[in-house]
Amino acid sequence: MSSSLNKIPVEVSLYEKTEKVYPRETAGRFQSLRSVSMYALLGLYYILPWIPWGERQAVLFDLPARKFHIFFLTFWPQDFFFLTLLLILAGLSLFFFTAIAGRVWCGFACPQTVWTEAFVRMERWVEGSRAKQMKLTQAPWTFDKVRKRVTKQFLWITFALFTGLTFVGYFQPVKELFPAFFSFELGGWALFWVIFYGFATYGNAGFMREQVCKYMCPYARFQSAMFDKDTLIVAYDEQRGEPRSRGKRRKGDETETAAKGDCIDCGICVQVCPTGIDIRDGLQYECIACAACIDGCDEVMKRVGLPVGLIKYSTQAQNQGSGKSLKQTVLRPRVLIYGTLLAMVFIGFISALVMRSSFQVDILRDRNALYRWSKTNDIENSYQVRVMNKSQLDQGYTVAVRGLEGASADWGKTSEAGRSRVVQAGDIGEFIVIITLPATANYQRSQDIELYFSETVGKSPSSIAEESRFWGPAKRN
Repeated sequence: MSSSLNKIPVEVSLYEKTEKVYPRETAGRFQSLRSVSMYALLGLYYILPWIPWGERQAVLFDLPARKFHIFFLTFWPQDFFFLTLLLILAGLSLFFFTAIAGRVWCGFACPQTVWTEAFVRMERWVEGSRAKQMKLTQAPWTFDKVRKRVTKQFLWITFALFTGLTFVGYFQPVKELFPAFFSFELGGWALFWVIFYGFATYGNAGFMREQVCKYMCPYARFQSAMFDKDTLIVAYDEQRGEPRSRGKRRKGDETETAAKGDCIDCGICVQVCPTGIDIRDGLQYECIACAACIDGCDEVMKRVGLPVGLIKYSTQAQNQGSGKSLKQTVLRPRVLIYGTLLAMVFIGFISALVMRSSFQVDILRDRNALYRWSKTNDIENSYQVRVMNKSQLDQGYTVAVRGLEGASADWGKTSEAGRSRVVQAGDIGEFIVIITLPATANYQRSQDIELYFSETVGKSPSSIAEESRFWGPAKRN
């Protein structure tokens, strides 16, 4: 009993230390497609803020002015409806493409994947191949190791800061932002967001990498709800790969081929995987469908003289011998429903965008007086009007009144003479509108009217009618 009491307690760790994944470089049709996607998306991100559009940049989300410029379109807070439609489109697109091809978004277009791939390529350029990187990590600190690590960190930090600057450049004119940053004249909030997004890029793409996809991304958790047996996934053909056993063989050795499956257990599929999983273990939520294992395995199959396609895009139903064609796989009820809803929302979005009015009017009656008498003994009502010009042209506007016989509308005395007012492109004009009614006219104490505004510039000018009320004195018997 005394010996059992004197036992030294043993500390057991419940958590395994995360080991860094060193993805091996591979080539193939899918990796070429990933490279094209990466360069196209990064190029679009970094170049877009520098494209001019008239006197401003083409894409600018001007938060202080509450104006969102996207090429020839200017959106205002009142256009929040379009943002709602865009979010619905994004959600339906996620369901639609996931039902067809699984996590193809994650493997080819997700920002986390794109920036991680950029950081991995910089690391590979400085430190060498997968084997050299692993050897360098285990090596003692020498001048060569310090040089490579410092160079890598310099590239990562520079690229991350450039990413943060570009991101802020979507909200602040980029041609003013960059000179202010390098001359140390950038404002406090702008500098904060540059460093914040730069640090986020550096941390997510440089260090956490696959951990974001495995543990932080919610899509990895609920993707199973959008999968079915006919969803295209990256799959290992177990029936072909190991009907008997895995093992190495020499090219052209039919005896070894007959005794073993086509999988030679080379481990290439694991080495090239950016999340470090073994696709031969079946469908896993960590798989981002980047198809690196397909290209790596196909390359090995060609070397040993075996047919390619041991790992391929397939479905669980096809792997189980359902015999369904690709057309039957794609044209199934779930996909058709998602596609129909997506098409309907997209058509609605485009239609709403095309029919969107090029200007907007807000009217507020003068609350200081219900009415007043003019010098010519006419009844006048005053209205404060805000005209929002959503177009890309300086626009003139006229005003008229409907629903009140004998009444006339004109811009107030605070404005220049004439029946039209000009509002600059993407700006708001504030004016006074005066409704005048002769005292001898037929009117009621209070009645509904419409103020009718029309554009004066363009081949097909738009018009807007806004309701308000007109007040007059009580009639004497």
